[in-house]
This record gives sequence, C-alpha cells and structure tokens, in this order.
Amino acid sequence: MAKNFVEELTWRGMLHDVMPGTEEHLQEEMRSAYIGFDPTSDSLHIGSLVPIMLLAHYQRCGHKPYALVGGATGMIGDPSGKSNERNLLDEKSLKKNQDGIKKQLSKFLDFSNKDENAAVLVNNYDWMKDFSFLEFIRDVGKHITVNYMMAKDSVKKRLSSEAKEGMSFTEFTYQLVQGYDFLHLFKAHNCTLQMGGSDQWGNITTGTELIRRIGNGKGYALTCPLITKADGSKFGKTEGGNVWLDKERTSPYKFYQYWLNTSDEDAEKYIKIFTFLEKETIENLIKEHQAEPHLRILQKKLAEEITTMVHSKEDLENAIQASEVLFGKSTAEDLKKLDEKTFLDVFEGVPQAEISKEKVDEGLDMIAALSAETNFLPSNGEARRALKANSVSVNKEKVKEDYTITESDLINGKYIILNKGKKNTYIIKIS
Repeated sequence: MAKNFVEELTWRGMLHDVMPGTEEHLQEEMRSAYIGFDPTSDSLHIGSLVPIMLLAHYQRCGHKPYALVGGATGMIGDPSGKSNERNLLDEKSLKKNQDGIKKQLSKFLDFSNKDENAAVLVNNYDWMKDFSFLEFIRDVGKHITVNYMMAKDSVKKRLSSEAKEGMSFTEFTYQLVQGYDFLHLFKAHNCTLQMGGSDQWGNITTGTELIRRIGNGKGYALTCPLITKADGSKFGKTEGGNVWLDKERTSPYKFYQYWLNTSDEDAEKYIKIFTFLEKETIENLIKEHQAEPHLRILQKKLAEEITTMVHSKEDLENAIQASEVLFGKSTAEDLKKLDEKTFLDVFEGVPQAEISKEKVDEGLDMIAALSAETNFLPSNGEARRALKANSVSVNKEKVKEDYTITESDLINGKYIILNKGKKNTYIIKIS
C-alpha cells in the first residue's frame, strides 16, 4: 500500500499550505504534480533540496513527478521574495543548465521509462517560445484581473518595498506565465497539482485559477515551509557563499562539513526533511542523540545520508577521512591520499609560507623550517625548545631536531604540514 503523501509531509515538517481536497484527490489514484526549478545555473544548491525531496517523496508515494526547468521564466525573473530582476539567459546557456540540473535530479528521481510514475523533465520554453505577446494577452491575460494580481503578497511586498526602481511589467506578469505553465501541464499531461516553497503560493494559486477559468478543471496547490536556521542565519549559505550540489563548486568535504556543523535543534528538524529515513528510525536517533548529545549522532547520520545521496558513498568516505585529517589521529599516508582540492578545503585559513623547491631538494633542517624560513615560531630558540619537548610534527608525525624535510615529505608534490602541539598548524607550500 502506497504511503499517504500529505501524511508523510506532515510528520516530516514539510507541509506549509495545502488546498482543501488535495489529500483526498491524491488518495483516489496516481496523480501528476510538478515543481519549477530556476535554470540560472547548471547546478542547484542546497536551497533546492526541499522541493527536490518533495518530488522524491511524491514519486515514492506512487505518484508521477514532473520537474519543470523554467527556460522561459528564467528569461524573465520571479518577484517572489526577491529585490532584483534576474539576468536574462540565452538558449545555449539554458540548455547547458537544464542538462546539469537533470543530472542532479536523477540522484533523487527515477526518470526511467519502465514505470508508469517515472519522473519527467519539461522546459516551459518549449511551449512558450512560439506564443506571441498578442496571443498571450488575448488567451490568458484577459482571464485574470489586475486586482487579483495586485492582491498577491509577493507583488504587494515588492511594490511597498524601499526599492526605488519599483516593479517592471515583466515581473508583474510573471505569475501569469507561471500560471499558464500549470494550465499547459494540466491540459497536456493531466497534471493536477503544483508544489513549491511557501513564497510561491500566490503564483501557484494563479495557476489553479487559470485551470478553473480556461481549462474548466480543478487544480490543487501545496507548499512547504521555507527552511530557516535556529540561530537566524540563512540556510544554505556559508561565509564562502552558496552550498552547491555540484562537487566542483562545493567539494564533498565542505558539503559534509556543512551538515556536520548543524546545531542540535536544526539537526532534529533537518533529518526529517533531508533524508528518507523512516519515522521510527528517526525517533530512535533523536532519543539516542538527546541521551548523549556530545556524540553528535544526529549530525553524523544527517551528513552521511545526504552526502551519499547528493554525491556518492565513496565521496562520503573521502569526506570522513578528510575530517579525520584535521580533527583525528591521521598519518602522513592518510594526508597523501587527499586530492589537492580537498587538501586546500581542509586546511583553508591555516597560515602558510612559500619556500622554493631548491631548499627542499637540498634538505631543509627543522630549525629553519619552524623559524627562519616560515616564522611559524618566532625564534630558533623556541623552535629548539618545541623540538626537545617532542611537540613538533611533520605531516602529523613527531620529529626531532635532527629531522630533515625532503621531497618525500611533500603532499601532492607541494605541501608540508607542520604542527606544534594539537592546535597550532602551519602549511609550507613549495613553489
């Protein structure tokens, strides 16, 4: 027996608004639903994970998901919660972005044609590109009043904001274009439900209105809450910017660390939203975590599950290994297994000095490596004292004063890690 989709979202904390009758409608038979994705990049970021999980749960509950890439709407811009219009994209860029997004969605959705509820990727540019402006205002625009459009929260907020430039006609009509997408999918694919974030409610209900007025049918709407962090900072952002699903933009190590560093309060919420773990499993994990919060059981499980889903089991293992390098008991061999990108991510912000390769080829003595060549320690005397106290490591392995750094110590052919005690780390980069 397939799960009840609305019930599943409710216990996971993923339901914000739902149009009356939606749950009953979905219980009757397999239904089609869609969510739109912004194609302004060839990668989604973790802010898109909630709508992706919505579609994935929808498919797992036996229904048919449509992922709509907004090739046409991506050329316009959506006013919902934003203060500026987007950059317009050309067709070639949109195609590249669409391919990138499908690849990422495929980790969560089954696009194979074997099952009746296989996921489908559509692009609204395909049905909007031949629509003339006159046709659009005649066939669509006349069915929705300006009063109706002005009443939407997204429009009200934008018009009442401090922004001097106001709101362009292009943006104002965005809800009509999105509404028409719903009408088109309703007619062409019997798509009866549109889902999205809570800021999309106004645009979605414009679609249900067009289905009622033009399609003589019934469309349904469902939204999920916008994800927030307990400390008030923005979800999905770090000091370095967005956390991307593309490993070239955000390495699996940094991705893993983002979830691992989640607060207890957020981890309890996120493990329901961002994993497919069953309710009983999650409840048991929460109990275990509350009994021994210092073990960070929830954060570890959350980070493991989501890194494996977005990347792979191998990427997860590498991320865990990289984390051990910085915080655990790793060896020189462990360090040498790290690729350069992960190495630089792990040691981001650690002070470093550059030394010429000739000096390493000749053999670099430890006093010079710690003091004169790097200023890691302020004097030769302090370098000697640290070495005598057995508190200095090269690539995580203890060394004495008579140790000489050579080419065999290099990580990725160009890095050496010095430690004094557990907390002081320094990188030598060979140039």
